[in-house]
Amino acid sequence: MPHDLVIRNGSVVDGTGSPARRADVAVDGDRIVAVGDVSARAKREIDADGKTVTPGFVDIHTHLDAQIAWDPIASSSCYHGVTSVVLGNCGVTFAPCKPKDRNYLANLMESVEDIPAESINSGLDWDWESYGEYLDALDRMDKGVNVGGMVGHCAVRYHAMGERSLDEAPAGSEDIEKICELVDEAIGSGALGFSTSRTFMHRVPDGRFVPGTHAAPDEMLAIGRVMGRHGKGVFEGALRLGERDHDEGLPKTRAEIAWVGQLSRENNLNATFGIAHSYRRPQLYRQIIEFVEEENAKGARLRPQTTSRGVGGLFALDHRTPFAASSSWKTLAELPFEKRVEALEDETMRRSLVDLDQPAQIDFNLAFILTDAKVDYAHDPSNSLAAYALERNLSPVEAFIELNREHKGRVVLYHPGLNQSMDAVQEMITNPTVAMGLGDSGAHVGQIMDASSPTWLLSHWVRDRQVMSLEEAICGWTSDTAQIFGIDDRGVLREGARADINVIDIDELGLELPEYKHDFPGGAGRYVQRGRGYDQMIVNGAVFMEDGQHTGSYAGRVLRS
Repeated sequence: MPHDLVIRNGSVVDGTGSPARRADVAVDGDRIVAVGDVSARAKREIDADGKTVTPGFVDIHTHLDAQIAWDPIASSSCYHGVTSVVLGNCGVTFAPCKPKDRNYLANLMESVEDIPAESINSGLDWDWESYGEYLDALDRMDKGVNVGGMVGHCAVRYHAMGERSLDEAPAGSEDIEKICELVDEAIGSGALGFSTSRTFMHRVPDGRFVPGTHAAPDEMLAIGRVMGRHGKGVFEGALRLGERDHDEGLPKTRAEIAWVGQLSRENNLNATFGIAHSYRRPQLYRQIIEFVEEENAKGARLRPQTTSRGVGGLFALDHRTPFAASSSWKTLAELPFEKRVEALEDETMRRSLVDLDQPAQIDFNLAFILTDAKVDYAHDPSNSLAAYALERNLSPVEAFIELNREHKGRVVLYHPGLNQSMDAVQEMITNPTVAMGLGDSGAHVGQIMDASSPTWLLSHWVRDRQVMSLEEAICGWTSDTAQIFGIDDRGVLREGARADINVIDIDELGLELPEYKHDFPGGAGRYVQRGRGYDQMIVNGAVFMEDGQHTGSYAGRVLRS
């Protein structure tokens, strides 16, 4: 009998960190059946000579909870080698949910993650209440990628406590019991874990902090014990790290890490949360890693996660510009995109645009120029709008106008608000304690586009800069992230594993310019970014993407713990 698929003659990087080796990979059904010298023929064969064959990437930090319902290929993750995604990060989920609370959770998601509530409500069937029923609904959806999820504190606490869930007062014992019952149901039904938001950056539409922000450690530790009894589940949080904590030694931050360490240690659980560099607190990420290592030395399993580049706001003529507050730019924004480009050729219009009546809100020294010819996230000062303007004796607004005239509106300014130093990013991504994540696919859709993080890691840090080996980088996006979340049969190329596989032309890896598209339900807009160099992406044995195009396959499955 021929195999269903054989990938021949590739350089196999198996996801474990082992050295690359020339080998064939044979697939029958949704499983890898051989890695080595495969002599038997196959119904389909892929010649991977000169290419790299890897496991599909496992992205552990996405907010595709709503989008997966109307965008089953999970763009833009699907353009960057990602074959499995984890939903439900930062405490924000759509289950458990009482029917009367659906609009509340949709508006909460819009407030926290900038996903339009109108799109959510028109795109979701809302045919669930419990988390288990939500996973069943995900089962029924077409999926090009595998999808797993965590149950979120915001939904759980609001379900259990209603409006009181937003109070600063601690939850009572009966409240905690109800919360734990909901978490118990979710983990028992296959949730990959539990997530929470404790940062002061996340608010509901009326300005209050989201449910769970003020939860006391006893509530969090009780939730940890539920997962501990199940013997599975990861704890994820948008933690309160450095916020309102400027004292020497960062005692509040240290205390936050301490109770997460206790939760992990007492219940034998993995725990993960985001960290990033900022020039406002340039040493904070190092101090957090030190606190994590202290907890891990005592038996905790804490894995802070970061991204391979800056977390950056995007500004462009086809959406929002840095000058959007000025009246002349508001007038320009009322025109269709093609008319905006044409308007820049009118001298009278240009003079009005240069005459700002409101200041720009970004630092142009940290506003880096992206065009079709060069999509570079390296934070090179010479590539900033400030440097471009200075070299040409222009103001920043004049420089932005001239760039858009030259490139016919195909210009994006990338303004990193976090991970602003590439040296700090290099330090984090080469630290074995730090995991790869924070791609935020599906979140802040009109502001950022960071889902291309795997492509940037492989092209910039591995191929161009050689600060880590290809094997280390692939391990970081496959078996390492899979193991943190207990996804044991993915993220590796070995006999018996699920057949999630990438065939990559490393030399051709690159990024295309982010584009603003109105393809959400109701015509809402979002940024999309494609990648180059992914010849084939295979999900559960079926070719899902080929040369950046969806094949029509929907072989993705729900990942249950």
